[in-house]
Amino acid sequence: MSRQRLPLRAHGQSPRVRCCGFCISAILLLTGCGTNGDFGRVRQTLVTDNIHAWVGTEAARSYGAPVSRFRLTDEERLLRDLAYPLIEPPYERQRWLSIVGEYGIARVFHRDWWHRDRTAYYTHLKFEWHRSASGQYGKLIEDIRNDSVRIDPFFDAGARVADLDRKRQKSLAYISELTRAERDNTVARIGENSLIVSWVARSLSERAQSYRYALERMVITIPSSQAVEAEQQLTLLQQKIARHRLPFPPPPPAIVRAKVSKRVSKKL
Repeated sequence: MSRQRLPLRAHGQSPRVRCCGFCISAILLLTGCGTNGDFGRVRQTLVTDNIHAWVGTEAARSYGAPVSRFRLTDEERLLRDLAYPLIEPPYERQRWLSIVGEYGIARVFHRDWWHRDRTAYYTHLKFEWHRSASGQYGKLIEDIRNDSVRIDPFFDAGARVADLDRKRQKSLAYISELTRAERDNTVARIGENSLIVSWVARSLSERAQSYRYALERMVITIPSSQAVEAEQQLTLLQQKIARHRLPFPPPPPAIVRAKVSKRVSKKL
């Protein structure tokens, strides 16, 4: 009797994704350590040089753009490291599974990171801190402050990378015996870097909207003197975002199609 072949996919996950997830889970259990250290950062024992290299790849592929085969420079690696906490939703940060997201293994489950529901943050905040009004305000203030602290370092790194990319673009005209592959990979990497900055710019705008939505609801449902500090921190965040405001492209076509399809299915 022939043996029945098992399906390659279950619940939308590929065997590779499940395997990687199980391996990471086993490592965490065996080592007895959590994924996050101080300030929500991944513990150094779990960090690799290219932990966030997938961010550029994901940005390019989502727009149907080519992916460069060039290895990352130190500045490009830093850009991706600083981008990740500004595109990951704050409520995902302290979960044990966040290490899977850090390595990009779970990115297939987070297509909404490209364009998130502004009410989602408030929904998670209420669920996690439903017994403590002070806790809700404290968490809101902490998340806003963390974003404020991260903005300048990211855009400083983005400016350095953009400057190097402009010089790299101009250099193409002077490279002897430049191959098509070298040119294509150069242009692709410049595109990846630009799309990462655009992704973060959009994410910050949407995060500020989510914080505003949450604060306005908290003011009428659980009024507190802490609302004053939350408003001050949110104003500071919005001012920083405005200083670095960039024109960014619309969401990737694949994401737009998914959102339209979802709306149509709901109507049906």
